Amino acid sequence: MTLQEQIKKDLQQAMKEKDEEKKGTLRIIMGEFGRAETKAVSDEDVIKILRKLIKSERETLEHAGTPGDNPYINIIESYLPQMADAGEIRQWIAANIDFSAYKNKMMAMRDIMAHFGPRAEGNQVKEIIQGM
Repeated sequence: MTLQEQIKKDLQQAMKEKDEEKKGTLRIIMGEFGRAETKAVSDEDVIKILRKLIKSERETLEHAGTPGDNPYINIIESYLPQMADAGEIRQWIAANIDFSAYKNKMMAMRDIMAHFGPRAEGNQVKEIIQGM
């Protein structure tokens, strides 16, 4: 089951349970899917959409002077994959990346990000590489 299908299924369940908070959040997400060029959105694109929504909400909260999480952000985050921690990334790089094969360290970013995909943020990987 794709992430998009899971969200649609969860929206139907939230409607049955009359969970207004979850229903409203999932409807916003489904609305974002409607803006996509294709009807079926890949899991990778779903994750990008979810991260964009979280970033937007955090910026709104920051401008309002109430930084932190809220139920809206928590519901969206529940659909994101578990992020790789810095130790896991360092360990994989040490075991699989030979920096001498690249002109500079940063050229290894593509291979590292290809392995971790949405489980790692580019800025975090960049900092780890620079620290090595």
